Amino acid sequence: MSDTDGNEAYGRKSFKRSKSHFTDRITADAREGWPLEAGRYRLVVSRACPWASRAVISRRLLGLEDALSLAIADPIQDDRSWRFTLDPDGRDPVLGIRFLSEAYDARETDYPGGVSVPAIVDVPSGRLVTNDFQQITLDLATEWTALHREGAPDLYPARLRDEIDEIMEEVYEDVNNGVYRAGFATEQEEYAAACERLFRRLELLSARLARRRYLVGGTITEADIRLFTTLVRFDAVYHGHFKCNRWKLTEDEVLWAYVRDLYQTPGFGDTVDFDHIKRHYYQVHTGINPTRIVPLGPDLSGWLTPHGREELGGRPFGDGTPPGPVPEGERVPAAGRP
Repeated sequence: MSDTDGNEAYGRKSFKRSKSHFTDRITADAREGWPLEAGRYRLVVSRACPWASRAVISRRLLGLEDALSLAIADPIQDDRSWRFTLDPDGRDPVLGIRFLSEAYDARETDYPGGVSVPAIVDVPSGRLVTNDFQQITLDLATEWTALHREGAPDLYPARLRDEIDEIMEEVYEDVNNGVYRAGFATEQEEYAAACERLFRRLELLSARLARRRYLVGGTITEADIRLFTTLVRFDAVYHGHFKCNRWKLTEDEVLWAYVRDLYQTPGFGDTVDFDHIKRHYYQVHTGINPTRIVPLGPDLSGWLTPHGREELGGRPFGDGTPPGPVPEGERVPAAGRP
């Protein structure tokens, strides 16, 4: 059964995330048949989806807005997949399709798994290139360097990759995926195990971040992006909707300051749409929330309060610079911001 990003399945026994079926890569040397070419590809996302949000943040930090166009799907999908009802006439203006499934079907019929975001589509052919959410952002950081903006940060520095990979694996298993294992659990023991593992990892991360501004090194890396996309959704949806409620993120002084620091960094908070996040989780997951009622809270004003993390040192972009203003057509509407 497909859910938030089309790569989720849950049933009577346990939650399981499906592997991405389309794992082609766009590389600088075109070794997999997809050459790096400005303007050729379109990134399709939902602002509600944490996996897609990784790609949105990376694209913005690296300044790839002109090289890789962006399609934003409606946060409320239906049985025909992610839809482009936010666009005029309900069609993506570049791809000309109403549903992301059309790009999947153009690539392969009767493919296994669901229709997931993030997805990169080849504009000339209308065919899906990849839905490999684990690899897309790593390639944006390492294979797309010729198209990066001047002053773009190194989000996956070679000298730190072993440490970054280790942290990302722990975060993925216990936090990114852990909230889903808890939320979609159908047995008490399964839920309790996932929840205990989640909060144990959060406590370890809090201890690590108490003495350092970022997860690895003195600058933002891919590891911070991947942790941020779960933490920013924690109190809004995971605490209540997924029953990850031992404590709220706002009750952990370190993690709350850390995620506010990132939220207030250009490229992070300016991509977050709390309205899309809440409406998607509470209205699409009818097995968990059959009434489809979207809660009024939590209060978002705290996201813009001082965090004090500068005292730990570190420079968010290293020797680089912040990204420029958000492109006009990509700004988060007021309803989704604090």
